[in-house]
Amino acid sequence: MKNESTVLQRASTIKTEAYWMPFTHNRYLKKNPKSRILARAEGAYYTTVEGRRLFDCLSGLWCCPLGHGHPKIAEAVARQVRELDYSPAFQMGHPKIFSLAERIVELAPAGMGQVFFANSGSEAVDTALKIAVAYHRIKGEAARTRLIGRERGYHGVGLGGISVGGIAPNREMFAPLLLQGVDHLPHTYNAAEMAFSRGQPKWGAHLAEELERLVAPHDASTIAAVIVEPMQGSGGVIVPPAGYLERLRAICDKYGILLIFDEVITGFGRLGEPFGAQRFGVTPDMITFAKIVTNGVIPMGGVIVKPAIHDAFMTGPETSVELFHGYTYSGHPVAAAAAHAALDAIREEGAFKRARELEPVLEQAVHSLKGEPDVSDIRNIGLAAAVELEPIPAKPGLRALKVFERGLEEGMLFRFTGDTIAMAPPFISTRAEIETMVEKLRVAIRAAR
Repeated sequence: MKNESTVLQRASTIKTEAYWMPFTHNRYLKKNPKSRILARAEGAYYTTVEGRRLFDCLSGLWCCPLGHGHPKIAEAVARQVRELDYSPAFQMGHPKIFSLAERIVELAPAGMGQVFFANSGSEAVDTALKIAVAYHRIKGEAARTRLIGRERGYHGVGLGGISVGGIAPNREMFAPLLLQGVDHLPHTYNAAEMAFSRGQPKWGAHLAEELERLVAPHDASTIAAVIVEPMQGSGGVIVPPAGYLERLRAICDKYGILLIFDEVITGFGRLGEPFGAQRFGVTPDMITFAKIVTNGVIPMGGVIVKPAIHDAFMTGPETSVELFHGYTYSGHPVAAAAAHAALDAIREEGAFKRARELEPVLEQAVHSLKGEPDVSDIRNIGLAAAVELEPIPAKPGLRALKVFERGLEEGMLFRFTGDTIAMAPPFISTRAEIETMVEKLRVAIRAAR
């Protein structure tokens, strides 16, 4: 208790001006920062510098489903720092990164073969895009440079990621830097046809045919890859219509286009399976991952590829570098240790099974909000859900901000984007915690009128 008090006291005196916070309304937050500064975390809860305990409604930022301060992960990290704190990734390796790649391939859909490590989802996406273009070039199809993303898609904040991404505010300030030769599929959300869906909407598979429309004016021989999130997370938990991903896969196969699944959010159990690809029964050519692989403890990301992609690069003299790409911290030994411990915990604690068991609990609870004031839609899949709110006239985003702030008062740390409240509780949550989370959201929605 003494240590707890010391931590809170030190944190409460922190000065905020020097830190430019990401994806944050800095001026607004810094008028009253204490309610937004987190001092400690344990299990499924954070504690603010004011001493308020907050249930972690989004598992950090989709990345801490095993709970905060997991003892096995903490021990693995501390042990690794003493054993091998850093290893060069170029021309050298270390045992844990080779064995981690094997474990990830074993969890991936059948037919995947190798892992290229990065340090975040953003880096993983840019890596996948570079691999896609380089692959076609090696195969003698250098004209295949065009990339296709999707509206409302989020693929990180690298220049490649925001180019194929489809969230306007992430792109508009950086328009001169965006990649050329990028198109976007329409998003699959249609409130008139799929409002209050549970799981995959039945309407919308035909939207995959828009890929045929994009192929027509450009010719398939110029298209390198299509990248989509199996479930669009940051865009507001947009669930793919039944049959949609299958049709995208078929069209890509028809024209020799690589299909990339961005599974930074859906990888490692959020949908009750190791990857969303397994949940939806569709295997892409590449999968990007990050977040849950280390339970958010140490940054790590990567790309899983089919053997045919990897093997295409393994030509020329054995002493030549096959892919001129990588990062100083690719396959960092401390991150690898954290990932091994996280994967151990996922297995030992039955995390995938637990997520499947909690899915109907979250679904039933969140859909009970139908009929509440200003609730225009509710959608869910796996252990993820979103509540769409009617915007306050001429003040988009303000209603969700009010709900978020009232949620803090109620002991809940919700995630809001636009006028959508997203929830992705930890796998370690209890039924009572999930039901309480939704009831507190009900209180916050009513208070935000």
